[in-house]
Amino acid sequence: MSASIVIVDDEPEQIQVLAQMLSDLGEIYVCTSGLEALAMVRQRHPDLVLLDANMPDMNGFDVCAQLKEDAELADIPVIFVTAQDAPEFEVSGFDHGAADFIAKPVQRSIVRARVKTQLKVKQMGDALRQTAAEDALTGLANRRYFDTILRKEIQIAQRRGEFLTLGLVDVDHFKLYNDHYGHPAGDACLCAIARALVTACQRPSDLVARIGGEEFALILPQTSLESSALVAVRVMNTVAALNLAHHGIATDARVSISMGLALYSGISDRHEIGPSALQDHDDETAAIGSRLLAKADKALYVAKRSGRNRVCTANPAEADTQMLVIYPSAHQCVWEALSTEGVQKNQAAA
Repeated sequence: MSASIVIVDDEPEQIQVLAQMLSDLGEIYVCTSGLEALAMVRQRHPDLVLLDANMPDMNGFDVCAQLKEDAELADIPVIFVTAQDAPEFEVSGFDHGAADFIAKPVQRSIVRARVKTQLKVKQMGDALRQTAAEDALTGLANRRYFDTILRKEIQIAQRRGEFLTLGLVDVDHFKLYNDHYGHPAGDACLCAIARALVTACQRPSDLVARIGGEEFALILPQTSLESSALVAVRVMNTVAALNLAHHGIATDARVSISMGLALYSGISDRHEIGPSALQDHDDETAAIGSRLLAKADKALYVAKRSGRNRVCTANPAEADTQMLVIYPSAHQCVWEALSTEGVQKNQAAA
């Protein structure tokens, strides 16, 4: 069993004993304070935390509570290592989110048995979460997982004051494709486009999801609207390189996509909603996510109504919509202003 384990104790001798007991179970990381532990867990995302309950700067209960309040870290099991054996102490630990307790002085057989149990539970939970989060056809993240990650990334952007870009992608004239080639070929087409999107989104932090029949979504953390344009160019070029015939439209037609982009700014939003909302932000996060989806969906609508096979962006000023026209064969893009009137003029070509 290979895993990563963080051991937190203000006594170096205790850390050394535990590390020796568990060294063959995976990578061991050590901390001597609560604040250091929080930073380490956020950086490493370990499979298990062994946490001393009594530490001078921040006790283990406070550390555990903060970990469980963080949506990114809540699934990491925490085992308290403590000399306290009073029933009310254990109850308080479980109330703060502890998975188990190990009594000091520690015994090798007990430590290893309880650590192995929690690592196995974590592994099983991860497998179940992955299955529940996966789209059966394409293997991409599904709508439920997309919604979860969008909320998490909004909270991260909010906390760090960063940009976050959301992209919605729709396969152009996909109903005609299904009608002409049949549903099995349509499924193969969607799988090919899914692979192309994953190829184009190159960073581990980027998420590609299938959120509808022929609709996909891209979550691009730490990405400005200008930087997302570069991703859009890769997306369009990668899909065009598939060179999938679409005789449902015309004998020389190829499968294409339309894309809508919307930007969320953690800096400006933090000023707009105020600090109180940031502390109790579940409802606010959901509202931000809904607004971001609506903006991206509006931009996608403009892309499709103005001719398809292009990318549009939601204008932050809300007065208009900018259109990013992609020319895949030329590997370039041009920014243009596109008014509502311009969209209506182009609807006949859609």
